[in-house]
Amino acid sequence: MENSALAQYAILLGLTLGTVGFVFSLYGLARTIGRARLEPGKDVPATAGTLARDPVWVRYHARYYGYALLFLSFDMEMAFMYPWSVVYRQEGLVALLDMGVFLAILFLGLLYGWSQGALRRQ
Repeated sequence: MENSALAQYAILLGLTLGTVGFVFSLYGLARTIGRARLEPGKDVPATAGTLARDPVWVRYHARYYGYALLFLSFDMEMAFMYPWSVVYRQEGLVALLDMGVFLAILFLGLLYGWSQGALRRQ
């Protein structure tokens, strides 16, 4: 058992080193073949072919933070539901109740955001 586990780790290490070596060789080949052109307008931010008047690091409106938080909450829901679905058969009713509580908390957050107008088009 020990020998096969070490062999599997050796294969994984070989694949990782091979992949990293392949990426670096492609990067080196691109740097060797391609030429870098130094142009004065290359580092200037442009929008649709015209120079931007606003600075590059502008602040976003506060209403977008609500959308971002809603997205993150449902993204984390999926991140927790995939492992939960794997162990659901082993754990049984306890896992079902835990996920029910988790989804209820998320649903309450969604209702709160809805009541505050976070989902309203603007």
